[in-house]
Amino acid sequence: MPTRPSLPPARTPFAFVQCVLTAYERRHQAADAALEKAQIAPDARGRWPARVSSLQFERLCAAAMQELDDEALGWFERPLPWGSYGMLARASISAPTLRVALRRWCRHHGLLTRDVLPALDEADGTACITVHEHRDLGPLREFALLSLMRNVHGLSCWWVDSRIPLQAAEFPVPKPAHADVYDTLFPGPVRFGAPLARLRFDAAYLDLPLHRDETALAQMLRRALPIMVLPYRRDRLLALRVGQQLQLRPDLGTEALAATLSLSSRTLQRQLADEGTSLQALKNEARRDRAIALLQRTQRPIKQIAEATGFRHEKSFMRAFKDWTGLTPGECRLGGSPRTP
Repeated sequence: MPTRPSLPPARTPFAFVQCVLTAYERRHQAADAALEKAQIAPDARGRWPARVSSLQFERLCAAAMQELDDEALGWFERPLPWGSYGMLARASISAPTLRVALRRWCRHHGLLTRDVLPALDEADGTACITVHEHRDLGPLREFALLSLMRNVHGLSCWWVDSRIPLQAAEFPVPKPAHADVYDTLFPGPVRFGAPLARLRFDAAYLDLPLHRDETALAQMLRRALPIMVLPYRRDRLLALRVGQQLQLRPDLGTEALAATLSLSSRTLQRQLADEGTSLQALKNEARRDRAIALLQRTQRPIKQIAEATGFRHEKSFMRAFKDWTGLTPGECRLGGSPRTP
């Protein structure tokens, strides 16, 4: 007797499956075919699984969206026909930067429904994508807001081919029993009970150019759900963000630095290697820049500058500074032009 292929680990809570089933109930349609495609079924005692795999949930959603002809799966007052979110992505694919793409996406989403209105704002170096609710989303509210936030975040990462770590992911719902899922879906601190659904991230990501074209978009849309679920590993701005943190606090250790970026130390070092650099190289760069600034803008003794840049011995500092810049500290202070990488 042939056996079914094994499925990935079951991590998606059945509460999300129940939301899809609720969409069927509201349309007075049976979900049997979609459940069969997803290989989701109760056991011999009639009990549903507590969790399903991401592949099972992907198959269930894909079937439901087509059978119900509603990519919003019952969230909004009127259905969003199959292909609606693909149309939004196509309308933004020609944008020069992520900022322009997201502004288009938010504006065009308002053409699909006025039940929720996403908006992009910037302030003090932080970008915010906020969902303003204009209709009671009822029992599907959590699933709707979570899906919408993952949609726009996953699409943004895909557009610029970069991980976009979140400074915060905020949701206006009580903390659910399956809160652990949010830690996987949203790479950063998650807060429940917030006034609005909102994603916060470094506004520098908005300046990244889009790395995708129409051909790539067509391929992605054939199976879009994985980019909404699986976080990106590459971070095109990670080296810049690490450098900024080291400029502020050059004494940060690896563990503390990784924590400020919502990463593990191993992940931090692996992603920097993917970008062609290392934590030690960035630390040296930060120390070099600080040393140059102190030499050219102050009259502090060389020994004090060595200590301020993390060196215990003046000679070690002078040797390292010559390696970094091609100058001695004294030559730099007298107006020499340091070599830059």
